[in-house]
Amino acid sequence: MSGIYIHIPFCKQACHYCDFHFSTQLKKKEGMLEALQSELELRKGEFQSDVVETIYFGGGTPSVLEISEIESLINTVYDNYKVIENPEITLEANPDDLSKSRIIQLSKSPINRLSIGIQSFYDEDLKLMNRAHNASEAENCIQEAKKYFDNITIDLIYGIPGMDNDRWKTNIEKALSFDLPHISSYALTVEPKTALKKFIEKGKIPDVDDEQAQEQFNMLVGILEKQGFVNYEISNFGKPGYFSKNNTSYWLGKKYLGIGPSAHSFDGKNRSWNIRNNTKYIQALDKGELPREMETLTIRDRYNEYVMTGLRTIWGVSLEKIVKDFGPTYLQYLNKQSKKYLNQDLLHLEKGNLLATKKGKFLVDGIASDLFILN
Repeated sequence: MSGIYIHIPFCKQACHYCDFHFSTQLKKKEGMLEALQSELELRKGEFQSDVVETIYFGGGTPSVLEISEIESLINTVYDNYKVIENPEITLEANPDDLSKSRIIQLSKSPINRLSIGIQSFYDEDLKLMNRAHNASEAENCIQEAKKYFDNITIDLIYGIPGMDNDRWKTNIEKALSFDLPHISSYALTVEPKTALKKFIEKGKIPDVDDEQAQEQFNMLVGILEKQGFVNYEISNFGKPGYFSKNNTSYWLGKKYLGIGPSAHSFDGKNRSWNIRNNTKYIQALDKGELPREMETLTIRDRYNEYVMTGLRTIWGVSLEKIVKDFGPTYLQYLNKQSKKYLNQDLLHLEKGNLLATKKGKFLVDGIASDLFILN
């Protein structure tokens, strides 16, 4: 089973923390939609022997599209690919786009999962991040969406400057009050070349407090697990039966096709990525060309990637798979490098799998990098 990710590179306005590829100018939308359809058609040969299990609209803000435009892209997938009977079809959406009438329209479309970018239920946090919605819109859209969609996830951000632990706890409790089956939550990160980075450098906004972010992550895990959520990947919490099939496929190393400017693809051995420029992307597809670069992953690259993704999940890193896919030398290296983290109770072994402990979860990216083979 494989997945298709479709990147919609448009937003109403730029969030201060975001470094994803997008444009706030919608004048190229028609040309972009034609280019996305062309890329889907040109690349169908890559999935000749594959069945599509998930279709994911990310961005950017896919909810800026009209329902007819979303359906046209979905129809292009069905016209060119084999798709399972009931695929997971996710649309990322912002609260300000989810009016009652829009939600009803979406519920009548093939979209069966909504990923809503809430980020916070406090106006002061939303203003700091330059989100396009307010707290009232956040609550109203969830209440309305629940009437028409069963499979809903929301995003929350912790570690926001000025957001103390009490406010973070209230954010979590507010999210739980809606009885949602899935929550994704991320630490606010300061990316280069973002407005947030510049504001911190100029002293307009306090820097992110890593210790507080770790405290808030631990609060999140503790509260959600008590409410029956499974922390199946560091940033993702789902009730049984509601894990994101799209995201899980990435972490388990399944094949996926990334459509649109800046989108990445993976076929098990090769990784490719499209140009991060809307105009050049459209121009290339107009000529029937694929504007992408590609690299063949070495065995070392694939080992490093497996360790990174595996440690972030409840499935961990299988020692048997390490030997089978990479050889005994890689297992010897992994055992040697992981020993200190086992002794510090940051990693543990369970049924032949290397996993992060509760204590080690927040630190897992740094731990994984220490287990990489660099040369």
